[in-house]
Amino acid sequence: MTIRVIIVDDQAMVRAGFAALLSAQSDIDVVGEAPDGRRGVEAARSAHPDVVLMDVRMPELDGLAAAREILRPPAGVTHRPKVLMLTTFDVDDYVYEALRAGASGFLLKDAPPADLIAAVRVVAAGEALLAPSVTRRLIADFAASRPAPRRDTTALRLNGLTPRETEVLELIARGLSNQEIARSLVLAEQTVKTHIGRVLAKLDLRDRAQAVVFAYESGLVTPGTA
Repeated sequence: MTIRVIIVDDQAMVRAGFAALLSAQSDIDVVGEAPDGRRGVEAARSAHPDVVLMDVRMPELDGLAAAREILRPPAGVTHRPKVLMLTTFDVDDYVYEALRAGASGFLLKDAPPADLIAAVRVVAAGEALLAPSVTRRLIADFAASRPAPRRDTTALRLNGLTPRETEVLELIARGLSNQEIARSLVLAEQTVKTHIGRVLAKLDLRDRAQAVVFAYESGLVTPGTA
């Protein structure tokens, strides 16, 4: 199956470079580009991409607001692509908000070309792109300045998890990979994947990105402990 992609970035050379790289892949088709968030939303509505590569800072409408519009469409709009944020460390707070809005992950704009190609495939397949090492940095950066987590109905949803599933969720939120979780809990990696699937299903979460946000907002993981 060919992955349909649009690229939303206010730098023409960035768009051209990403488009050339992705179009060279036999399973990826770049079906649109946009220089700002507003036109990015329009392109997503008309081109029906599978994945939107979305820069964070742009004129007219920034990437965060554009991601919200794409992922929370008005009545009558049924197509919702995956959104992959393009970022640098100085805008981590925006990325956190994008994850809350439903973005499937983020990629550093200076990442190697192979990482961009892999990221598009991962997100298109329905997985979240949260590289463990980058997740740790992201968590460390925003945790200190986050307001106190909401411990109301969000926290109550944790009661539906088994003790082992709760452990797995906590380790996801701390930025551990499946392999690291397996080593930490002395489990097979396939068993960890099974636990993660059950956690997502029970909490009605789409992917690993939402699991990280949920863990913070429920108070399972608190600022300063990641």
